[in-house]
Amino acid sequence: MDNLSHKCGVFGIYGKDLDVSRLAFYGLFALQHRGQESSGIATADGNRIDCYKNMGLVTHVYNEETIQNLKGHIAIGHNRYSTSEGSHIKHAQPVVVNDQLALAHNGNLPSIKKLKEFLEGKDISTDDCSDSELMAKTLGYYLEHGLSIKEAVMKSYPMFTGAFCLTILTKDSLVAVRDTYGIRPLCMGKINGDATVFASESCAFHTVGAEFIREVNPGEMIIVTKDGVESVQIEPSKTKVDIFEFVYFARPDSNILGKSIYEVRRNCGMQLAKEYPVQADIVVPVPETAYPVATGYSKASGIPMEMALVKNRYIHRTFIQPEQHSRDLGVKLKLTPLTEVLKGKKIVVMDDSIVRGTTSRQLVKMLFEAGCAEVHMLVSSPPVKYPDFYGIDTPKQEKLIAAHKTVEEIRQYLGATSLYFLSLPGLIASTGLSEDLFCTSCFTGVYPLDIGERKGDVKEPEYHQVKTEGTLF
Repeated sequence: MDNLSHKCGVFGIYGKDLDVSRLAFYGLFALQHRGQESSGIATADGNRIDCYKNMGLVTHVYNEETIQNLKGHIAIGHNRYSTSEGSHIKHAQPVVVNDQLALAHNGNLPSIKKLKEFLEGKDISTDDCSDSELMAKTLGYYLEHGLSIKEAVMKSYPMFTGAFCLTILTKDSLVAVRDTYGIRPLCMGKINGDATVFASESCAFHTVGAEFIREVNPGEMIIVTKDGVESVQIEPSKTKVDIFEFVYFARPDSNILGKSIYEVRRNCGMQLAKEYPVQADIVVPVPETAYPVATGYSKASGIPMEMALVKNRYIHRTFIQPEQHSRDLGVKLKLTPLTEVLKGKKIVVMDDSIVRGTTSRQLVKMLFEAGCAEVHMLVSSPPVKYPDFYGIDTPKQEKLIAAHKTVEEIRQYLGATSLYFLSLPGLIASTGLSEDLFCTSCFTGVYPLDIGERKGDVKEPEYHQVKTEGTLF
């Protein structure tokens, strides 16, 4: 409920005799959850590159005319949630450079020092450029100087200091690239065994009629041309997938590292039931990512689950500025409690994360106002104590409630009867995978990729740290 904001979603397709711009639209529609601020599609037909992008949701940005005007057999697409240089149409993607290439980026580069030094050394302006634009300009420089896109990526790769999954098109090729740690997901599929498709998540493949083939390996570049598909392992894989993909970001019908997101979240609920059994009447999930968690907790505990919070399905980013009274309504604009189900009940509220704590506090208050006798809040991730620099729009560390309050202090602030966060070992166990495959920096402050000049933004929490195996109150 009180969640981190999404990153971005990327899509790419190379297919002769396919309506690639329309398929890119469908792919982006399936990836809408990864970014709701802007969307864009670029296409190539062997001779030219066309691009259309605008602010808003996928279904608002495109119409039949824009799709038909995007011609070619290669397409890439992007849904954006701003993580660098703010919210503006200028920073919508794909980024197009000199009609040579278009680039779509999921992730974030905490350090852009190498890119800026390189471009400024070539008298190329870096003013007001996002990290994605700097990457695209660097690739463009090498293409202008006669290198192939394969050579350009390999030359530029050491300057991409951060987390990135890229889909890139030139006039006659499609390229997918993933950073050496694979912090953000990226996978490859096929349509009719011929056309090649890339997407941030496998859920997009079902929507476009593609078969999942495999994940793009960390440190790998895949190039698709008329001659076929070529894989180049630029750097050895050092897999560190952001574990928040499993907790919250990915759609439940996606698979990452061979694991069903739905099943992992259900396992988290079952693990919570082991770690923190509660005497309660019903389990209530906060829509929507907590549904499978609540299912697991209900199954393991024997406490029935009730969908006692109804979500307004049409709550999205709006350009209408709320006045103070509307702002104060907060969670009430998004959720409606079913008083008939909640009144007099001891409830377990299941959520996936608590970041600032403000909306969680409003939720607890609303549930007591609806007549709940007790509100036990259980969270399917450990406390978020550290900011992210790899593509999640986290608040500054001082805004993270767990960075300056103990679990008991957070419980008091929320007004909940009790509060429990899933332990980090419990979360890892729920995935069925080894801990060394994950980036857990938001919980531990251990950043696998050097965060460069952003190191000054990170401090140790000021209180005695909560044990990682969980704390009961």
